[in-house]
Amino acid sequence: MADSPHPRRKIRAPRVSLWGTVTATIQLENGRQCWAKTLRLSTTGGLLELANCLDEGVAVSLTLHMGSRTVRGKAAMLFPMWATQGCLQPFRFLEMRDEECRMLDAEIRELLKQTKPFAAGRRNLGSRPPRFLESS
Repeated sequence: MADSPHPRRKIRAPRVSLWGTVTATIQLENGRQCWAKTLRLSTTGGLLELANCLDEGVAVSLTLHMGSRTVRGKAAMLFPMWATQGCLQPFRFLEMRDEECRMLDAEIRELLKQTKPFAAGRRNLGSRPPRFLESS
């Protein structure tokens, strides 16, 4: 496993807005699990919508369910923000196997390709549902 997917990147990693269409399973060190919706995702981290906030700095095992693909890695929770329903919890990946990192990068780039024609002239990406939802 690589220690960090992209240590000290100077260029910001591409990110995609998923609008909660990708579910995530979070496993805490004590074995407890919780589920979240993934709002934003990049190869370095993302933003989750949770029913209850997790403490900043908590290390978790994160599993992202992206259609037929499943991406697993270790992540650290960042400072949570309360929302109208539940909370928004940013996270950063701590370690991920190289093949998982490549798969996540390829999926993000594919999603970005699909959204560019629809987002021309607009600043918000992700205005179209991800391709893995269109077939279901």
